[in-house]
Amino acid sequence: MAATLGAAGVLLAAPAQAQPVPNCTAADLAGIATGVSAATSAYLFTHPPVNAFFSSLFDKNPDEKKAAVSAYIDANPAVAAELRGIRQPLVELRHRCGHLQE
Repeated sequence: MAATLGAAGVLLAAPAQAQPVPNCTAADLAGIATGVSAATSAYLFTHPPVNAFFSSLFDKNPDEKKAAVSAYIDANPAVAAELRGIRQPLVELRHRCGHLQE
């Protein structure tokens, strides 16, 4: 009986392992990213001017892309809001899971 109590005391004294956050696996990230990607594709196909703008960025360097996107988003707040809405599930996953960087 003393051995049993001693073992129980060791188990109780051991530090608790950090429990993984539910629904924060690589599979969850891949699934949500896939959904966001599909929704973005559908949005761009159904909004040809937006698709044309983003397609025009392919041959620009990163600084040019950043400046062009910033100017476009500033000039098109409705598009910005719609794209943020599409991306929201990925943002929420990253915030909920904590260990994922945005």
